[in-house]
Amino acid sequence: MGKALAAVGMTPTAMTVLGLVVVIAGAVVIAAGAVRTGALIVLLGSLLDGLDGAVARASDKVTARGAFLDSAFDRFGEIAAFAGLGVVMAGASRVMLLIVLAVGGAVMVPYMRARAEAEGHDGRGGLMGRAERIILFSLGLVLGYVEPMLWIFVTLVWLTVVVRFVKTYRSIE
Repeated sequence: MGKALAAVGMTPTAMTVLGLVVVIAGAVVIAAGAVRTGALIVLLGSLLDGLDGAVARASDKVTARGAFLDSAFDRFGEIAAFAGLGVVMAGASRVMLLIVLAVGGAVMVPYMRARAEAEGHDGRGGLMGRAERIILFSLGLVLGYVEPMLWIFVTLVWLTVVVRFVKTYRSIE
């Protein structure tokens, strides 16, 4: 897929930007109350963004700058998707608390990895990488199980944060 996209002139940066634009559009659709449709759009945008690395490798354009852009835009997209959900769920205080905890955990997972790697350690681990977070988020919204999805999301994402923290803490001397 990366080769085909690179062959038609798609750049890794264009894929990253396109993915974020589509995710933001999905977040707006969620905020407007079309939760299932918005979730599918968010999923589509995330899939598009997921192809940026394949395009970079296929076109021999793998760069630290591109990786930085991708990482930042991934966070922007996750925050946008949860913000859209927050707008549509305003007034449901328990759900809003879960959304805040979900966003916090979603940001902390890659932060733990980045800090571990900055110290020269492997920062991976736990159950909730970006792909798993996007899939769970989208499925929960598409199937109409918003609050149960959020409980599962919050539990697993914070367990992932703890796993990464403990693993890294123990490896630092």
